[in-house]
Amino acid sequence: MKFLTYLLFFLVSLSTDLSARESISIVGSSTVYPFSTTVAEEFGRRNDSFKSPIVESTGSGGGLKLFCSGMGPNSPDITNASRRIKQKEISLCESNGVKNIIEIKIGFDGIVFANSKKGLNLELTTNDIFLALADEVPCGLQDEVTCKNTSKLWSDVNSELPNLPIVVYGPPPTSGTRDAFVEIAMTSGCNQIKWIKDLKKTNKNEWKKICRTIREDGPYIEAGENDNLIIQKLNSNPDSFGIFGFSFLDQNNDQVKGAKINGVNPTFDAIADGEYKISRSLFFYVKKDHIGVIPGIQEFLLHFVSEDTIGEDGYLIDKGLIPLPEDELMKYQNDAKSLINMSY
Repeated sequence: MKFLTYLLFFLVSLSTDLSARESISIVGSSTVYPFSTTVAEEFGRRNDSFKSPIVESTGSGGGLKLFCSGMGPNSPDITNASRRIKQKEISLCESNGVKNIIEIKIGFDGIVFANSKKGLNLELTTNDIFLALADEVPCGLQDEVTCKNTSKLWSDVNSELPNLPIVVYGPPPTSGTRDAFVEIAMTSGCNQIKWIKDLKKTNKNEWKKICRTIREDGPYIEAGENDNLIIQKLNSNPDSFGIFGFSFLDQNNDQVKGAKINGVNPTFDAIADGEYKISRSLFFYVKKDHIGVIPGIQEFLLHFVSEDTIGEDGYLIDKGLIPLPEDELMKYQNDAKSLINMSY
């Protein structure tokens, strides 16, 4: 009886606290931010009954940390992510009382290696990228041991590449783009070296350290969560490169161009059909217990997953979002309609 009384008190208190906030609060990925902002504006325009959601760009990791910090008006209702939530983040959510979470995948995005249109056209392999940006690389061709990366020029990495300094502006560790970049591009390049690839079977932690640790001695420069800042840096130094999502490249194709990687240009079609391998899924996560308390959450959810928004001809496709296959889209539309808790 005491437990039921406490639970009722908690739910009433939560409802009272949350009802003081009338706008949906959204945080998270800088990659998903432009998509989410567009949807928030369109949702507000089409629905006089609800205020437009407030969207902040905090990075995927930063957004999930805020999202999992607890329940109530001081915590966000939704967080965007350019990667899937991690088990340790689910555990953090649960420890802070965030236990009913709806997961929605909205589509796909490529990760590009781009430079100013005033710069050279560069063709890279994922192995070139690994050897340029890893903290440790093989000491020699025959040595099955690593040394600190001392490459300063692209030609140090591959004699066929230009004799230019390695200058790469990229996202910080809190970014989902950074996570996906190291897990897809860096790891792919690392695994081109057979003895390192084989190391995964015998010492996975050491393999992971070699393949996924970015150097901190200068060539890789953390540029924060602001992709516009990277564009400014690339324009001021046409010999430098930046790492960000295809959607951002698509929106700024008058200023920057993507490098061909493993023989494939980062284009909408190449990402959609899987030819361009450096791509990832985009998500957002919703606190189910905030639905019905903060006005408009489920309505926003249903608007976001509609055919008109993320379907094959949806308005976000014009913004550079790569659409989901029809069966996946139907799955997440059903999850949104039925408010199904995520499974991991």
